[in-house]
Amino acid sequence: MANLKARGASIGTWPLHVLIVEDDLALGRALLHALKAEGITSEWVRRSVDVPHVIDPSLVDCILLDLSLPDGAGSELLACWRDAGLAIPVIIITARSALEERLAGFDGGADDFLVKPFAVPELIARIRAVVRRARRQASDVWMFGELRIEPKTYRVQLSGEPVDLSLREFRLLLELAREPGTVVAKNVLAQRLEPLGDPLGFAAIEVHVSNLRKRIGGERIRTVRGVGYVLVL
Repeated sequence: MANLKARGASIGTWPLHVLIVEDDLALGRALLHALKAEGITSEWVRRSVDVPHVIDPSLVDCILLDLSLPDGAGSELLACWRDAGLAIPVIIITARSALEERLAGFDGGADDFLVKPFAVPELIARIRAVVRRARRQASDVWMFGELRIEPKTYRVQLSGEPVDLSLREFRLLLELAREPGTVVAKNVLAQRLEPLGDPLGFAAIEVHVSNLRKRIGGERIRTVRGVGYVLVL
């Protein structure tokens, strides 16, 4: 396998480089071409034996992983990476569409799951989403213009001034900030804000969103009627 040196175009100011582990010749070539068209650098291997035992997270931003490889299962590679503490986002790409397969993939440490055949624009969007999410979760400070969030210390600042939020409001903001610019459905928020108990009622979510808007500015949270909310970039 070639050395993982080249870095590609950016998400914001972030360089982006993708490792493709896929045995299908036509699909592998198509992925290389599609990523290049988006300004994303990539490298492609067809067998698990060609994947380096140690992958440097400073050189690879995302891995596209096929579950069915000529010399082993992609799930075994994923398990080895996660056991070794590798936190690089992994998107499984496979022809297996059964719910059990998807759940097994997520349980094994996958960040996303795409069933073949898939649309290239969707793949590109998912790559960018998992990389954004992984980088923000690894950071001690998340910046969105004048809005500053410190997840580990439960602090929020707006234009340099502290913002006083309740714990529920802070958790709501955090969930919206994990994927800014993306709609987070109400039912997803309901479950995430009360992960160990009964999902939070939609009426309660609306109250918390209203309170949060008063504290950080109503223009920063957009309602998508009948679906959920978006943190506006």
